[in-house]
Amino acid sequence: MRVTVCELPHEPASLAASWIALCEHTVGHSSELVLLPEFAMVEPVWQDEVFDAARWDAAEAQSALWLQRLPELRAAHVVGTRPVTIGGRRYNQGFLWLASGDRASGDLVPLRRKFFLPDEPGNWEAHWFERGDSDFSSYDAGALSFGLNICTELWALETYAAYAARDVQVILSPRATAAATTAKWISVGVVAAVRSGAFSLSSNRVDPTGACGGVGWIINPYGDVLARTNLDAPFATVDIDLSASAAARDDYPGYALSGGRR
Repeated sequence: MRVTVCELPHEPASLAASWIALCEHTVGHSSELVLLPEFAMVEPVWQDEVFDAARWDAAEAQSALWLQRLPELRAAHVVGTRPVTIGGRRYNQGFLWLASGDRASGDLVPLRRKFFLPDEPGNWEAHWFERGDSDFSSYDAGALSFGLNICTELWALETYAAYAARDVQVILSPRATAAATTAKWISVGVVAAVRSGAFSLSSNRVDPTGACGGVGWIINPYGDVLARTNLDAPFATVDIDLSASAAARDDYPGYALSGGRR
């Protein structure tokens, strides 16, 4: 499956140019799955400590408008997260967008809602969102079986053994992480891949302040970084072999951690 990761800004002028470039990339590379950053295309409201209902409503409306533009990517599957209000409670919810036959429209499938929420200066997510789903389900996108660990949830190391047991092939991780912490996030991406025996894919937001520092990645089940994005190359596409996940789980350390070779 041909997969694409990216880094995207949220400022309107920068986003407009980046979106055009991303669409040109995905069309030119015949991308089958595109992973967007956490809360792609909308304001990072969680950077402010005090909740503002008007800003939340604006973020929901902006996200809804951008979701209508996903067919422009010309990909069969798009995964990301979005702001949603359900029963008066606010969530950071994952989604899977599935293209229709003519790629002019598609279906939006809700995925799990972010459970682990930071609560500190610059990351006041617990002030803006409710905790979502504590279970880490697996999902299907065509031939692909994937798990969704949203940003902070990459550190939920206990989820990886369960993914390995369910033969999940890819862990998708939309992020909004700072430039100063890039090295440790790539490190946990490698751990996620090796422990689960799955590919680790992540896309990150980017802004001029460095509060969100870009760098998306594609890491194979053996922990090799196949691709990573940067300011000069903000999109990366790799044709991954989904059968590599099963092979990796039958190698060390996968078989040792699962109780023996299959």
